[in-house]
Amino acid sequence: MTTTVRQLAEHVRGELLGDGDLSIASARTLSEAGPHDITFVEGDKHLHAWHESKAGAAIVPLNVPVNGRPIIRVADPLAAFAAVVVAFRGSRAPAATGRIDPKSSVHPTAKIGPGTTVGPFAVIGEGAVVGANCVLHAGVSVGRYCTLGDGVLLHPHVAIYDDCTLGNRVTVHANAVIGADGFGYRTSRGQHTKVPQLGTVEIGDDVEIGACTTIDRGTFGPTRIGAGTKIDNLVMIAHNCQIGRGNLLVSQVGIAGSSTTRDFVVMAGQVGVGDHVDIGSGSVIGAKSGVPKDLPAGSKVLGAPARPDRDEIRILMSLEKLPQLRKDVQQIKKKLGLEDAA
Repeated sequence: MTTTVRQLAEHVRGELLGDGDLSIASARTLSEAGPHDITFVEGDKHLHAWHESKAGAAIVPLNVPVNGRPIIRVADPLAAFAAVVVAFRGSRAPAATGRIDPKSSVHPTAKIGPGTTVGPFAVIGEGAVVGANCVLHAGVSVGRYCTLGDGVLLHPHVAIYDDCTLGNRVTVHANAVIGADGFGYRTSRGQHTKVPQLGTVEIGDDVEIGACTTIDRGTFGPTRIGAGTKIDNLVMIAHNCQIGRGNLLVSQVGIAGSSTTRDFVVMAGQVGVGDHVDIGSGSVIGAKSGVPKDLPAGSKVLGAPARPDRDEIRILMSLEKLPQLRKDVQQIKKKLGLEDAA
Protein backbone atom coordinates (compact mmCIF):
# COMPACT_ATOMS: atom_id res chain seq x y z
CA MET A 1 0.00 0.00 0.00
CA THR A 2 1.26 3.47 -0.96
CA THR A 3 -0.55 6.66 -0.02
CA THR A 4 0.15 10.35 0.54
CA VAL A 5 0.51 12.46 3.65
CA ARG A 6 -2.67 14.31 2.67
CA GLN A 7 -4.69 11.09 2.53
CA LEU A 8 -3.34 10.03 5.92
CA ALA A 9 -4.21 13.43 7.39
CA GLU A 10 -7.77 12.97 6.18
CA HIS A 11 -7.82 9.44 7.62
CA VAL A 12 -6.90 10.62 11.12
CA ARG A 13 -8.73 13.97 10.81
CA GLY A 14 -5.59 15.93 11.53
CA GLU A 15 -4.20 19.30 10.43
CA LEU A 16 -1.73 18.95 7.54
CA LEU A 17 1.25 21.30 7.36
CA GLY A 18 3.77 20.92 4.55
CA ASP A 19 3.91 18.81 1.41
CA GLY A 20 0.73 16.75 1.34
CA ASP A 21 1.72 15.00 -1.88
CA LEU A 22 4.71 13.19 -0.38
CA SER A 23 4.39 9.47 -1.04
CA ILE A 24 4.24 7.31 2.11
CA ALA A 25 4.86 3.55 1.90
CA SER A 26 4.83 2.53 5.56
CA ALA A 27 4.42 3.59 9.18
CA ARG A 28 7.46 3.08 11.44
CA THR A 29 8.90 4.26 14.73
CA LEU A 30 11.25 7.25 14.90
CA SER A 31 14.40 5.14 15.00
CA GLU A 32 13.40 2.96 12.05
CA ALA A 33 11.54 5.33 9.71
CA GLY A 34 12.97 6.31 6.33
CA PRO A 35 12.24 9.05 3.74
CA HIS A 36 8.98 7.43 2.60
CA ASP A 37 7.75 6.42 6.05
CA ILE A 38 5.51 8.28 8.47
CA THR A 39 6.29 8.22 12.19
CA PHE A 40 4.86 9.87 15.31
CA VAL A 41 6.05 12.17 18.09
CA GLU A 42 4.18 11.64 21.35
CA GLY A 43 5.54 14.61 23.30
CA ASP A 44 8.18 17.31 23.65
CA LYS A 45 10.81 14.88 24.93
CA HIS A 46 10.80 13.12 21.55
CA LEU A 47 11.20 16.26 19.43
CA HIS A 48 14.99 15.91 19.25
CA ALA A 49 14.61 12.36 17.95
CA TRP A 50 12.16 13.65 15.32
CA HIS A 51 14.63 16.30 14.17
CA GLU A 52 17.36 13.64 13.92
CA SER A 53 15.10 11.07 12.29
CA LYS A 54 15.15 10.21 8.59
CA ALA A 55 11.35 9.92 8.52
CA GLY A 56 9.57 11.61 5.66
CA ALA A 57 6.62 12.82 7.77
CA ALA A 58 5.28 12.67 11.29
CA ILE A 59 2.09 12.74 13.30
CA VAL A 60 2.69 15.25 16.10
CA PRO A 61 0.97 17.05 18.99
CA LEU A 62 -0.91 20.25 18.27
CA ASN A 63 1.91 22.56 19.43
CA VAL A 64 4.77 21.16 17.32
CA PRO A 65 6.16 23.57 14.69
CA VAL A 66 7.07 22.64 11.12
CA ASN A 67 10.74 21.69 10.61
CA GLY A 68 10.76 21.45 6.82
CA ARG A 69 9.03 18.07 6.55
CA PRO A 70 5.28 17.54 6.42
CA ILE A 71 3.52 17.00 9.74
CA ILE A 72 0.00 16.07 10.78
CA ARG A 73 -1.10 17.76 13.99
CA VAL A 74 -3.56 15.85 16.17
CA ALA A 75 -4.66 15.86 19.80
CA ASP A 76 -3.55 12.25 20.39
CA PRO A 77 -0.55 11.26 18.21
CA LEU A 78 -0.33 7.70 19.57
CA ALA A 79 -3.96 6.90 18.76
CA ALA A 80 -3.67 8.50 15.32
CA PHE A 81 -0.48 6.59 14.53
CA ALA A 82 -2.12 3.34 15.61
CA ALA A 83 -4.94 4.04 13.15
CA VAL A 84 -2.36 4.62 10.41
CA VAL A 85 -0.54 1.38 11.26
CA VAL A 86 -3.83 -0.52 11.01
CA ALA A 87 -4.48 1.13 7.65
CA PHE A 88 -1.12 -0.10 6.35
CA ARG A 89 -0.93 -3.53 7.97
CA GLY A 90 -4.52 -4.42 8.79
CA SER A 91 -5.88 -5.33 12.20
CA ARG A 92 -4.41 -8.39 13.91
CA ALA A 93 -7.62 -9.05 15.77
CA PRO A 94 -8.96 -12.42 14.59
CA ALA A 95 -12.34 -12.30 12.96
CA ALA A 96 -15.17 -14.47 14.20
CA THR A 97 -16.10 -16.79 11.34
CA GLY A 98 -18.70 -18.96 13.05
CA ARG A 99 -16.72 -22.12 12.35
CA ILE A 100 -16.55 -24.80 15.04
CA ASP A 101 -13.51 -26.94 14.36
CA PRO A 102 -14.30 -30.67 14.16
CA LYS A 103 -11.33 -31.36 16.42
CA SER A 104 -12.90 -29.32 19.23
CA SER A 105 -15.09 -30.84 21.95
CA VAL A 106 -18.36 -29.06 22.72
CA HIS A 107 -20.66 -30.64 25.31
CA PRO A 108 -24.17 -31.32 23.97
CA THR A 109 -25.69 -29.07 26.66
CA ALA A 110 -23.39 -26.12 25.92
CA LYS A 111 -24.84 -23.16 24.01
CA ILE A 112 -22.75 -21.41 21.37
CA GLY A 113 -23.86 -17.99 20.10
CA PRO A 114 -24.09 -17.07 16.41
CA GLY A 115 -20.83 -16.23 14.67
CA THR A 116 -18.63 -17.75 17.36
CA THR A 117 -15.44 -19.51 16.27
CA VAL A 118 -14.08 -22.51 18.18
CA GLY A 119 -10.56 -23.65 17.34
CA PRO A 120 -9.07 -27.15 17.27
CA PHE A 121 -8.79 -29.02 20.56
CA ALA A 122 -10.80 -26.40 22.42
CA VAL A 123 -13.10 -27.87 25.07
CA ILE A 124 -16.41 -26.35 26.15
CA GLY A 125 -17.96 -28.02 29.16
CA GLU A 126 -21.41 -29.04 30.28
CA GLY A 127 -23.95 -26.24 30.52
CA ALA A 128 -21.53 -23.54 29.38
CA VAL A 129 -22.95 -20.53 27.54
CA VAL A 130 -20.76 -18.75 24.98
CA GLY A 131 -22.07 -15.51 23.47
CA ALA A 132 -22.14 -14.27 19.89
CA ASN A 133 -19.07 -13.50 17.76
CA CYS A 134 -16.56 -14.93 20.21
CA VAL A 135 -13.20 -16.42 19.18
CA LEU A 136 -11.85 -19.37 21.15
CA HIS A 137 -8.42 -20.36 19.90
CA ALA A 138 -6.79 -23.78 19.89
CA GLY A 139 -6.59 -25.59 23.20
CA VAL A 140 -8.90 -23.27 25.13
CA SER A 141 -10.77 -24.89 28.01
CA VAL A 142 -14.11 -23.47 29.15
CA GLY A 143 -15.41 -25.26 32.23
CA ARG A 144 -18.86 -26.42 33.20
CA TYR A 145 -21.57 -23.79 33.60
CA CYS A 146 -19.32 -20.91 32.59
CA THR A 147 -20.89 -17.89 30.92
CA LEU A 148 -19.05 -15.87 28.27
CA GLY A 149 -20.53 -12.65 26.88
CA ASP A 150 -20.48 -11.46 23.29
CA GLY A 151 -17.23 -10.72 21.49
CA VAL A 152 -14.99 -12.58 23.94
CA LEU A 153 -11.50 -13.46 22.66
CA LEU A 154 -9.62 -16.33 24.30
CA HIS A 155 -6.10 -16.93 23.02
CA PRO A 156 -4.51 -20.41 22.90
CA HIS A 157 -4.57 -22.57 26.01
CA VAL A 158 -6.57 -20.23 28.21
CA ALA A 159 -8.21 -22.20 31.02
CA ILE A 160 -11.54 -21.01 32.43
CA TYR A 161 -12.53 -23.20 35.38
CA ASP A 162 -16.13 -24.16 36.20
CA ASP A 163 -18.80 -21.56 37.03
CA CYS A 164 -16.85 -18.46 35.96
CA THR A 165 -18.46 -15.50 34.21
CA LEU A 166 -16.82 -13.25 31.60
CA GLY A 167 -18.57 -10.12 30.35
CA ASN A 168 -18.76 -8.73 26.84
CA ARG A 169 -15.60 -8.03 24.82
CA VAL A 170 -13.25 -9.62 27.34
CA THR A 171 -9.81 -10.59 25.97
CA VAL A 172 -7.70 -13.23 27.72
CA HIS A 173 -4.20 -13.95 26.45
CA ALA A 174 -2.43 -17.29 26.17
CA ASN A 175 -2.06 -19.61 29.14
CA ALA A 176 -3.97 -17.42 31.59
CA VAL A 177 -5.95 -19.32 34.23
CA ILE A 178 -9.28 -18.01 35.51
CA GLY A 179 -10.93 -19.66 38.50
CA ALA A 180 -8.24 -21.93 39.94
CA ASP A 181 -8.56 -22.70 43.65
CA GLY A 182 -7.47 -20.02 46.04
CA PHE A 183 -4.52 -20.75 48.32
CA GLY A 184 -6.51 -21.51 51.46
CA TYR A 185 -5.39 -23.93 54.19
CA ARG A 186 -5.91 -24.43 57.90
CA THR A 187 -2.98 -25.72 59.90
CA SER A 188 -3.58 -28.07 62.81
CA ARG A 189 -1.21 -30.50 64.53
CA GLY A 190 1.46 -29.97 61.92
CA GLN A 191 -0.80 -30.64 58.94
CA HIS A 192 -2.21 -28.26 56.33
CA THR A 193 -5.85 -29.00 55.50
CA LYS A 194 -7.31 -27.46 52.36
CA VAL A 195 -10.26 -25.10 52.77
CA PRO A 196 -12.75 -25.87 49.97
CA GLN A 197 -12.79 -23.10 47.38
CA LEU A 198 -16.45 -23.00 46.43
CA GLY A 199 -16.77 -19.48 45.01
CA THR A 200 -16.53 -18.13 41.47
CA VAL A 201 -14.87 -15.46 39.34
CA GLU A 202 -16.83 -12.60 37.74
CA ILE A 203 -15.07 -10.50 35.08
CA GLY A 204 -16.74 -7.33 33.81
CA ASP A 205 -17.08 -5.96 30.29
CA ASP A 206 -14.04 -4.78 28.30
CA VAL A 207 -11.45 -6.36 30.57
CA GLU A 208 -8.13 -7.50 29.10
CA ILE A 209 -6.05 -10.15 30.89
CA GLY A 210 -2.42 -10.80 29.98
CA ALA A 211 -0.60 -14.03 29.24
CA CYS A 212 0.06 -16.41 32.15
CA THR A 213 -1.99 -14.32 34.58
CA THR A 214 -3.94 -16.16 37.27
CA ILE A 215 -7.17 -15.07 38.94
CA ASP A 216 -8.30 -17.41 41.73
CA ARG A 217 -11.91 -18.17 42.56
CA GLY A 218 -13.42 -16.94 45.80
CA THR A 219 -13.64 -19.17 48.83
CA PHE A 220 -17.42 -18.93 49.05
CA GLY A 221 -18.35 -15.83 47.02
CA PRO A 222 -16.92 -14.34 43.83
CA THR A 223 -13.54 -12.83 43.01
CA ARG A 224 -14.45 -9.80 40.86
CA ILE A 225 -12.64 -7.82 38.17
CA GLY A 226 -14.34 -4.51 37.34
CA ALA A 227 -15.30 -3.34 33.86
CA GLY A 228 -12.55 -1.80 31.76
CA THR A 229 -9.67 -3.06 33.90
CA LYS A 230 -6.47 -3.98 32.04
CA ILE A 231 -4.19 -6.64 33.52
CA ASP A 232 -0.68 -7.28 32.20
CA ASN A 233 1.14 -10.61 31.82
CA LEU A 234 2.17 -12.63 34.88
CA VAL A 235 -0.17 -10.99 37.38
CA MET A 236 -1.57 -12.96 40.32
CA ILE A 237 -4.92 -12.04 41.90
CA ALA A 238 -5.85 -14.19 44.88
CA HIS A 239 -9.19 -15.46 46.13
CA ASN A 240 -11.96 -13.07 47.19
CA CYS A 241 -10.26 -9.98 45.72
CA GLN A 242 -12.53 -7.21 44.48
CA ILE A 243 -10.81 -5.23 41.70
CA GLY A 244 -12.56 -2.00 40.70
CA ARG A 245 -13.32 -0.45 37.35
CA GLY A 246 -10.58 0.80 35.06
CA ASN A 247 -7.62 -0.48 37.05
CA LEU A 248 -4.19 -0.87 35.40
CA LEU A 249 -2.17 -3.75 36.86
CA VAL A 250 1.32 -4.06 35.37
CA SER A 251 3.36 -7.25 35.05
CA GLN A 252 4.18 -9.32 38.14
CA VAL A 253 1.76 -7.52 40.43
CA GLY A 254 0.61 -9.83 43.21
CA ILE A 255 -2.53 -9.13 45.24
CA ALA A 256 -3.17 -11.29 48.29
CA GLY A 257 -6.55 -12.66 49.29
CA SER A 258 -9.62 -10.57 50.14
CA SER A 259 -8.03 -7.27 49.11
CA THR A 260 -10.00 -4.53 47.37
CA THR A 261 -9.00 -1.90 44.85
CA ARG A 262 -11.44 0.87 44.09
CA ASP A 263 -11.80 2.45 40.64
CA PHE A 264 -8.89 3.59 38.43
CA VAL A 265 -6.07 2.30 40.60
CA VAL A 266 -2.65 1.96 38.92
CA MET A 267 -0.05 -0.56 40.12
CA ALA A 268 3.36 -0.55 38.45
CA GLY A 269 5.46 -3.68 37.95
CA GLN A 270 6.09 -6.09 40.83
CA VAL A 271 3.83 -4.35 43.34
CA GLY A 272 2.82 -6.61 46.20
CA VAL A 273 -0.39 -6.05 48.16
CA GLY A 274 -1.07 -7.76 51.48
CA ASP A 275 -4.28 -9.56 52.35
CA HIS A 276 -7.44 -7.68 53.38
CA VAL A 277 -6.04 -4.35 52.13
CA ASP A 278 -8.34 -1.64 50.74
CA ILE A 279 -6.81 0.69 48.13
CA GLY A 280 -8.72 3.89 47.42
CA SER A 281 -9.83 5.15 44.02
CA GLY A 282 -7.26 6.83 41.82
CA SER A 283 -4.27 5.60 43.81
CA VAL A 284 -0.93 5.13 42.02
CA ILE A 285 1.56 2.61 43.42
CA GLY A 286 5.15 2.71 42.18
CA ALA A 287 7.14 -0.29 40.97
CA LYS A 288 8.26 -2.92 43.50
CA SER A 289 6.24 -1.33 46.30
CA GLY A 290 4.89 -3.40 49.16
CA VAL A 291 1.46 -2.36 50.43
CA PRO A 292 0.69 -3.84 53.88
CA LYS A 293 -2.20 -1.56 54.89
CA ASP A 294 -5.12 0.45 53.50
CA LEU A 295 -4.50 3.47 51.28
CA PRO A 296 -6.91 6.42 51.03
CA ALA A 297 -8.21 7.61 47.66
CA GLY A 298 -5.69 9.47 45.53
CA SER A 299 -2.62 8.04 47.24
CA LYS A 300 0.72 8.12 45.41
CA VAL A 301 3.09 5.74 47.12
CA LEU A 302 6.45 4.07 46.59
CA GLY A 303 8.74 1.68 48.44
CA ALA A 304 8.49 -1.30 50.76
CA PRO A 305 6.67 -0.67 52.96
CA ALA A 306 4.89 1.79 50.71
CA ARG A 307 4.92 5.41 51.85
CA PRO A 308 4.12 8.71 50.11
CA ASP A 309 6.32 8.87 47.03
CA ARG A 310 7.98 12.17 47.95
CA ASP A 311 8.99 10.80 51.35
CA GLU A 312 10.41 7.64 49.78
CA ILE A 313 12.40 9.64 47.23
CA ARG A 314 13.91 11.76 50.04
CA ILE A 315 14.88 8.58 51.90
CA LEU A 316 16.51 7.08 48.81
CA MET A 317 18.46 10.27 48.19
CA SER A 318 19.61 10.27 51.80
CA LEU A 319 20.75 6.65 51.61
CA GLU A 320 23.10 7.53 48.77
CA LYS A 321 24.86 9.96 51.11
CA LEU A 322 25.32 7.48 53.97
CA PRO A 323 28.83 6.21 53.00
CA GLN A 324 30.22 9.74 52.97
CA LEU A 325 28.35 10.59 56.16
CA ARG A 326 29.92 7.57 57.86
CA LYS A 327 33.40 8.72 56.83
CA ASP A 328 32.69 12.23 58.13
CA VAL A 329 31.51 10.91 61.49
CA GLN A 330 34.60 8.71 61.83
CA GLN A 331 36.87 11.68 61.16
CA ILE A 332 35.05 13.79 63.75
CA LYS A 333 35.35 11.00 66.33
CA LYS A 334 39.05 10.68 65.60
CA LYS A 335 39.62 14.40 66.06
CA LEU A 336 37.72 14.33 69.34
CA GLY A 337 39.63 11.28 70.48
CA LEU A 338 36.47 9.33 71.04
CA GLU A 339 37.65 6.22 69.20
CA ASP A 340 40.04 5.05 66.55
CA ALA A 341 38.89 5.56 62.98
CA ALA A 342 37.78 2.27 61.43
